[in-house]
Amino acid sequence: MELVTISDIEAAAKRVADVAVRTPLLLQTWDPRGTLWLKPENLQPVGAFKVRGAFNAIAALDDAARARGVIAYSSGNHAQAVAYAAQRYGVPAVIVVPDVAPRIKVEATRAYGAEVIEVPIGEHEGKARELATERGLTLVPPFDHAAIIAGQGTAGLEIAEDLPDVEVVLVPISGGGLAAGVGTAIKARCPGAQVIGVEPALAADVADSLQQGRLVRWPQADRAKTIADGLRSQPSELTFAHLREVVDRMVTVTEDEIREAVRVLARKARLVAEPSGAVTTAAYLFHAEELPAGKTVALVSGGNADPALFAEILAG
Repeated sequence: MELVTISDIEAAAKRVADVAVRTPLLLQTWDPRGTLWLKPENLQPVGAFKVRGAFNAIAALDDAARARGVIAYSSGNHAQAVAYAAQRYGVPAVIVVPDVAPRIKVEATRAYGAEVIEVPIGEHEGKARELATERGLTLVPPFDHAAIIAGQGTAGLEIAEDLPDVEVVLVPISGGGLAAGVGTAIKARCPGAQVIGVEPALAADVADSLQQGRLVRWPQADRAKTIADGLRSQPSELTFAHLREVVDRMVTVTEDEIREAVRVLARKARLVAEPSGAVTTAAYLFHAEELPAGKTVALVSGGNADPALFAEILAG
């Protein structure tokens, strides 16, 4: 199995430079340790890091493939990213989402001009693959693709360039594309830094898998219990192969810790983070004893929070 390299990520950075925001590293002066920088990927055009991989994948398509169109399956942020990238390139897009996906993400996807098809949870990937064959569309998966991993890795490249002496990078893990790409970039550019993956304790299949040295599948019903809806997917063989090489350790966070991290990001950092995007901050706040000391970057992966849920969390 061929893994993504730093050269792939550098090439992706050139492709996405005109569309993906180069998000800053924000030193958090409220942090008494004085060692926390946030990378707010919630400031991307679609409110999440996913725009990086989607643009890199669609940019690589030839004219014939673009004319036929693309299809994706997602619970939300990847759906918006593919729809937005397709709109920018003038490519027809079909997005298959589970019927439990957050409405804010589904409606945003439609607003970018994509055809949205809702199916029962657990069936969206199969339906997307079926439609790709029937209609001759190019499938743009949320993480199981080298171009997606390389695109997401551009966030890691930026961290390495903006804070070359970074010592710890906290990355959320679900399907693993972001951590695979960011980890690859960090290990190539800042080999002394540790890459720490963060998961909800209710969906800690990657931590389980890395501990056992093989992919361990958790039931969908179990993973669906976490408030972090963007972290309910499981890695593929491709992303897991990367994770085994670049993730130094895993930290799992509770639902209460995730909620408090959302509040801290809103009140102290003035950032709107969805629960999935707040898990790295939760790890920094509540699991210091599990983390190496030193200059730490917590990647805030997205800010597409359901308004009602966000208000409820802030009120809590």
